[in-house]
Amino acid sequence: MKKTISYDKLWKLLIDKKWNRTKLKDESEISTASLAKLGKNANITTDVLVKICNALECDFSDIMEMVPVEEKNVSSEQHTED
Repeated sequence: MKKTISYDKLWKLLIDKKWNRTKLKDESEISTASLAKLGKNANITTDVLVKICNALECDFSDIMEMVPVEEKNVSSEQHTED
């Protein structure tokens, strides 16, 4: 089973700390582009993760986790030519 990274734990931690995304960006000194990538569960550098963990005083496992990739059924979308 394929897996990918999810940052759902990060968003929950921000709620617990009563931080919004702007405060996270300012406190961790990450770019708006990095913040956008986090929102899309896209790849970001470990440097960005370290900055976030330092700002939130936490560890990687507190802000991210591996989750199964949802596989799409493409066979129903494929068409055959007659």
